[in-house]
Amino acid sequence: MLKQRTIKKSIKAVGIGMHSGTKVELTLHPAAVDSGILFRRIDLDPIVELPATALGVGDTRMASVLAKDGVRVSTVEHLLSACAGMGLDNLIIDVTAEEIPIMDGSASSFVFLLQQAGLQEQNAAKKFLRIKRPIEVREGEGDRERWARLEPYEGFKLKFFIEFNHPAVDATGQTAEVDFGFESYVKEIARARTFGFMQDVETLRGMGLARGGSFENAIVLDEYRILNTDGLRYDNEFVRHKILDAIGDLYLIGHPLLASYEAHKSGHALNNLLLRALLEQPDAYEIITFDKLELAPATYTSQAQQEWALN
Repeated sequence: MLKQRTIKKSIKAVGIGMHSGTKVELTLHPAAVDSGILFRRIDLDPIVELPATALGVGDTRMASVLAKDGVRVSTVEHLLSACAGMGLDNLIIDVTAEEIPIMDGSASSFVFLLQQAGLQEQNAAKKFLRIKRPIEVREGEGDRERWARLEPYEGFKLKFFIEFNHPAVDATGQTAEVDFGFESYVKEIARARTFGFMQDVETLRGMGLARGGSFENAIVLDEYRILNTDGLRYDNEFVRHKILDAIGDLYLIGHPLLASYEAHKSGHALNNLLLRALLEQPDAYEIITFDKLELAPATYTSQAQQEWALN
């Protein structure tokens, strides 16, 4: 049986919020079977709980933001991406501010935390959401058209196209595809950092965003080039980060996906619209388990073998 997972022990980290610029303490705790991923604002009295669900997303400006009764937890996508990549089903995430710390701008710090905490199998079958027929959302027309799509696939793969009309971005490749039946999340996606443009900084900060951004947690570009002295971690790091974001956004559906995801200039807002469109059509998906490990797709059996080897 392919089993659910949590972590073996609690683990803590401290960082700053990318958009708020405030110090944040983050603590990850083991969680019970079938409890899912739960964010808790422990700086509030009483503590406010925000489950990681697609319908719980209340804002998608520059990040995926969970919101309930005026309480927010922002920038959840990188941590959720790491949870998906490491196969975590159940986790309690305590934060002391309204934003998950940005760390180095990728998911690699969260992967490291999860590895240090250790992965723990639980005595219950892992539940998958299998796409039964295509679901697609579109916005805009012509050059402004953007879309995202989920299609049936016995595994999990993603393909993403970006277009920024920027010489440094365009030179690195605008399309990337990854199939986790054959490729490792930790090696191929987790280290891809978020990125931003100097000319947008003042505008964003005027909106209360990007106050914690720096060369330490983002790829920064001027009108022509990358300003970070250490360059890129992947040849096509920009589009790989978009895949990293998409994995986190999609994990808000509540279960690992059996699906092919393809997107053209998508982002947090469109990814969330895609999940909402899916939930509105119950005949387009089903929840399944695998009683025998050999019946599960290679995407998740290989994930189990790779990540258990770390413990």
